[in-house]
Amino acid sequence: MNTKIIKLFLRFAISAGFLSACFDRFGWWPESISTWGNWNNFLEYTQLINPWLPEAIIPALGTLATALEIIFAILLIIGFKTELIAKFSGILLLVFALSMTFSTGVKGALDYSVFSAAAAAFALSLIKEKYFELDTLISK
Repeated sequence: MNTKIIKLFLRFAISAGFLSACFDRFGWWPESISTWGNWNNFLEYTQLINPWLPEAIIPALGTLATALEIIFAILLIIGFKTELIAKFSGILLLVFALSMTFSTGVKGALDYSVFSAAAAAFALSLIKEKYFELDTLISK
């Protein structure tokens, strides 16, 4: 398969994962397929996987994580600073996977493929060839 197509697929797959999780937090997925279903349930889960943090920090952490996921998703879709944003995405996903692992065990992180998503983001950061990216237009 062509590297350009793989890069495009990685960009859209990572973005879709981020946006789907955010849609769930805002209650935009049907209840029957939702993980959290609303913002409060998401914040409870954020506290669960970050038990070492004070409860007062959890809303800010949840907001920051959600904002980063939305921003990273949009930037990956349009192809702005793709390699850098892919690295940041990989770090964010790895932090999430490790938080899940150290608080609730490795099974959840494996079942939700968070380590795989982090690896995909890091792999994306290594593909230098541009394809349907805003960066191509900016560099001209």
